[in-house]
Formats: sequence, structure tokens, C-alpha cells
Amino acid sequence: MEQAIIIAASAISAALAIGLAAIGASIANGNVTSKAIEGIARQPEAKGTILVHMLISVGLIEAIPIIAAVIAIVLVFANPFI
Repeated sequence: MEQAIIIAASAISAALAIGLAAIGASIANGNVTSKAIEGIARQPEAKGTILVHMLISVGLIEAIPIIAAVIAIVLVFANPFI
């Protein structure tokens, strides 16, 4: 009975981890992109550097859901609590 509860809690926590990480990353990507467009509109001559910094930031932000997915997979398939 205890193992069933642990497995269910692991599945729920894995789903929450991926969902919250995806929501957070999408909000952050929207903010970064909007600020980059704002900056390019204000200083068109700095388009290259702003674009490079935006792409690096988006790449780092997208690493968060990937790490959350790895943790969720570990919780579901290689559960250390059982």
C-alpha cells in the first residue's frame, strides 16, 4: 500500500514539475523577447548584440524545463523513494 502511494505521489509531482517549469519558461521567454524587440525599436543599430544576448538568454531559460523533465523521468521510472 505504501508503494502505491509513493508511486502516485511521484507521478503527480512529476506532472507538476514539468507543468510549472513549462509555464515559467514560456512567461520568461515572452518577457525576454518583448524586451529585446523594445530594445531593437529604440536602438536599431544595436540589433546584432541585442539579438545575440536574447538568443543566449532564451537558450538558458529553455534549459529549466529540460532539467525538470529529467527530474520527472527519474521520479517516474527510477524512483529513489521505493
